[in-house]
Amino acid sequence: MKFSFRPTEGAFYELFTRAAQNLVRGTELLNELALPGVDVQSVSERLTEVEHDSDQITHDLFKKINSTFITPFDREDIYRLGSLLDDVMDHLEAVGNLLYLYGLTKLPALPRELHELVNVLDQQAKLTADAMPQLRSMKNLEDYWIECNRLENDGDQAYRMLLVRLFSGEYDALTVLKMKEVADELEAACDAFEHVANTVETIAVKES
Repeated sequence: MKFSFRPTEGAFYELFTRAAQNLVRGTELLNELALPGVDVQSVSERLTEVEHDSDQITHDLFKKINSTFITPFDREDIYRLGSLLDDVMDHLEAVGNLLYLYGLTKLPALPRELHELVNVLDQQAKLTADAMPQLRSMKNLEDYWIECNRLENDGDQAYRMLLVRLFSGEYDALTVLKMKEVADELEAACDAFEHVANTVETIAVKES
């Protein structure tokens, strides 16, 4: 049996959990943008508020790292995980802002593939939110990183099919440029979720 002399400092796990819960809120708000008659500006502003809260959580996490003598696991891993969770939120906010600023929700319908990408992100967010509290015990996490990586592959496929549709001639050139920027942010968010999962795997292996 392996004994650990590291403290079980609860604040770190709580901050990770709060950051991941904000990602769920972020993907839920992105789904709201597709609803008929939605106040797009209001949703975009709420998304920005969630992003600002995530920034504060990240700031609190880094302060906690600097003020804690012995951390639950490697400082570098805590810093990396916190930074990656914040990166995901940045991409989600960018998607919402671009959809609003470019007026893309005024189109008759957003591409089906864009909805598929948001659905992938929603699943990744919920998996990540469920996984963060389990860092305390480092148990039952393998299914999380495996499924998160599988979903990232689904996201890549949806992204490629979205590009095919954008360049099919269905949309005018300016709309294609705007949609492509949104698509890139969605794909970057999928990748960022995968980076979070890979970091959790690294931490779990180190601590096992």
